[in-house]
Amino acid sequence: MSKPTLVDLTMTLTPEMRGVSWEPARTIEKDGWNARSLHLYSHCGTHMDAPLHFGCGDQATIDQTPLETCLSVARVADISGIQPAGLIEISDLGDVADRHQPGQSILLKTGWSAFANDAGIYRDRLPRVSESLAQWCVESKVCVLGVEPPSVADVNNRPELTKIHEILLSGGVTIVEGLTNLDQLPDESFLFGAMPLKVLGGDGAPCRAFASLTDLYISPN
Repeated sequence: MSKPTLVDLTMTLTPEMRGVSWEPARTIEKDGWNARSLHLYSHCGTHMDAPLHFGCGDQATIDQTPLETCLSVARVADISGIQPAGLIEISDLGDVADRHQPGQSILLKTGWSAFANDAGIYRDRLPRVSESLAQWCVESKVCVLGVEPPSVADVNNRPELTKIHEILLSGGVTIVEGLTNLDQLPDESFLFGAMPLKVLGGDGAPCRAFASLTDLYISPN
């Protein structure tokens, strides 16, 4: 069995990020081991949204996310030519829309992770999922819609932010935001994983996201 080729799609959490801080809880010198106390905003870095985030549908929480949702077949739609604050439409998906099958996931490659250290662009000028695209994702039974910006919609436009999240989350589409390294993924389908922290009653949580570019085969022997 060949070793799977894995691509890490997760941003590294740093204290420079919004909603991330920590301090020492134990040290080797004093206690015999190192440990930190972490303070994490539930939607910091690479993270998954739960329906509770916007009070959608059955208001399911992040700890209720089925494991089947966390691991799915996915494709990347190359939208790297999108302008700052541009709307992403169905037509921008290209043949990814034609090849999509219910239950698969779609990751939108905009190159936006390159601006992660520039909040004025990364957060305030992010490309946005249009209402028509959000509706298409619901009708097409997209498992996970993954994006590079910190949100699928304009974080400074509350009505838009609420509307897009409500359409997706109420329609059974799980949202993963803050992805990176999408430029390392192939045109063909691959296995996409996004594993959120299992936080009781959580509205969302940071997750470890990755892609497996090699078919996994477990020998029966």
